[in-house]
Amino acid sequence: MSFSLLYIDPGTGSMLFSVFIGIAAAASFGLRALFLKCKFLFTGGKAKTDEKRLPFVIFSDHKRYWNVFKPIADEAEKRGLKTVYFTASPDDPALTADYKNITAEYLGEKNKPYARLNLLSADILLSTTPGLDVLQWKRSKGVKWYVHVPHTVDDLSGYRMFGLDYYDAVLTSGKNQVDLIRTIESLRPSIAKKELVTVGSPQLDTMIAKRKAATKNTPRENEKKIVLVAPSWGKSGILSRYGEKLLCALEKTPYKIIVRPHPQTIVSEQDILKPLTQKFTSIEWNYDNDNFDVLSRSDILITDFSGIIFDYSLVFDKPLIYADTSFDTLPYDADWLSEPMWSLRVLPKLGVELKESDFENIGSVIERAMASTDLKAGRDEVRAECWEHQGEAAARIVDYIENKKEELECKH
Repeated sequence: MSFSLLYIDPGTGSMLFSVFIGIAAAASFGLRALFLKCKFLFTGGKAKTDEKRLPFVIFSDHKRYWNVFKPIADEAEKRGLKTVYFTASPDDPALTADYKNITAEYLGEKNKPYARLNLLSADILLSTTPGLDVLQWKRSKGVKWYVHVPHTVDDLSGYRMFGLDYYDAVLTSGKNQVDLIRTIESLRPSIAKKELVTVGSPQLDTMIAKRKAATKNTPRENEKKIVLVAPSWGKSGILSRYGEKLLCALEKTPYKIIVRPHPQTIVSEQDILKPLTQKFTSIEWNYDNDNFDVLSRSDILITDFSGIIFDYSLVFDKPLIYADTSFDTLPYDADWLSEPMWSLRVLPKLGVELKESDFENIGSVIERAMASTDLKAGRDEVRAECWEHQGEAAARIVDYIENKKEELECKH
């Protein structure tokens, strides 16, 4: 027998391994969901959907997505669209918002929100949360239509595997997201094709309106140029990979340095974050829930593959520096693709690359990026590809909800 018959090329091997990982994860959480359901039944619960059908539900798994949902909620309120807003954050701004047509409710933390959502009865549910019907959040038989609205204008290949597979529709921000979703669907022929409607980006619409309305030439406390370091989290993020070495280099520059850790770093990477905050006391550490202020007052951004790239470059029209860092695609939809993630491919159009060997001269890299005139054209090109219908997203989303609700009523 020839051993060559047993050879699997690296690309196919990676794909098979990804599939096995996904199947194992789905099986594990499926068994867990079955256990919780049985426990619920044997403790006196009733495994049936809520009797009262809700017309329109928004679910937010964290308060930081209020910048996505507020413009949608405002538009729904204006039109008198009865809406229930479920949140997994006890201090979500929605809970104290003054609405007549929108009712906000805190569902609890950890798995409690999903226990409620899994038995929900509603016409339409809108959420930014990926992973529907993959992990602990299951499709309820009582919900007619599940809609995903992205919280980024990235192409979404950075979602965990199968993150969007079981939504009925995705309201995309631009062509890049449409292309990615259709590519993933072609690689997984067993899943149904989703309804894709390009509506724009509600959170970027809000940010750019706020930026235009902001007072210009606000005096600074410090006339130094401000460098903002805002990385993603995980082993591929720049705080994990470069941490102390990068911050030491930045401390030696004549600039004011602000570091804004990713929210997940604060939750799960204290072993990295705490030593850095204790050592670099001259650096400002920013933990604001809303990143608008820190993005507005900084002059340049240093990041990796974080979604903040697009907030910064497309809304504030400022240059950025992206660190030379690897990205482990294995847990993500990106691992199914034959080419690099869209966000990594467009980085050279938006900023200047920073290699570890450049750390000794990082001040020169910062100066070069701030002085570049070529990046302006790159920002315009990327903006046109990923952010359509500027200023219209909230209205288009509510248009879609109202039209879809009417369509569903006709079918039932």
